[in-house]
Amino acid sequence: MFSTIVVGTDGSETARAAVALAVEIARQDGATLHVLHVVKDSPAAMPVAQVGPGVVVMGDSVKSNAVGAVADPVLAAAVAEAQGVAVQTHAAGGDPADAMVQLAEHLGADLIVVGSKGMRGARRIIGSVPNSVAHSAPCDVLIAKTS
Repeated sequence: MFSTIVVGTDGSETARAAVALAVEIARQDGATLHVLHVVKDSPAAMPVAQVGPGVVVMGDSVKSNAVGAVADPVLAAAVAEAQGVAVQTHAAGGDPADAMVQLAEHLGADLIVVGSKGMRGARRIIGSVPNSVAHSAPCDVLIAKTS
């Protein structure tokens, strides 16, 4: 049913559940899975990713197979667990929802998988990643129950 799937991760445990679900769907459908690690802007408004003891500064566009992507433990685990699934890793800086939507548009993805983190409490009122993705995605969106 799906051929190109995008899933986002911020390195959290809740993201691991969304990634695991995306891996399963990709395996069942024979789809290519694009795992996107998004890092938020630093106080200086420059997106950064922690990589070991150093800091890698990342531009405002998606970086395919960037060093920050493979350094993320959730991403590394997803790649390892995705046996039999074609996986490509990406990294981006800035707003997570925007980055996922931009990558999905660029790839012509037919599914975005995102975790439900932020859909309850105050985050729900001021805006959450899943809500933003669902309202601006160019394709189907699956919100995985992660919390």
